[in-house]
Amino acid sequence: MIVFDLKCSKGHTFEEWFDSSADFEARTKAGEIACPQCKDNHIAKALMAPNLSTKAASGAPPPCGDAGGCANAPICPMAGHSQDRRQ
Repeated sequence: MIVFDLKCSKGHTFEEWFDSSADFEARTKAGEIACPQCKDNHIAKALMAPNLSTKAASGAPPPCGDAGGCANAPICPMAGHSQDRRQ
């Protein structure tokens, strides 16, 4: 399965899941895809941001930003946070 960002001829953007790029092409040609806002079926793929791997995506904990205590200690990446939960 693949998700595409789509755009209708009136400028509305939305997402839709497809089995493949060929599935998108076939369903578009058949007029089976319609904008959920205006029901327009003149649909094209919208520009999509690339899916880049980041430390947060790789399982590293995100910065907590919790001033009252760090839920991620002792592995918190935020500078100055206690490395011991008992402090």
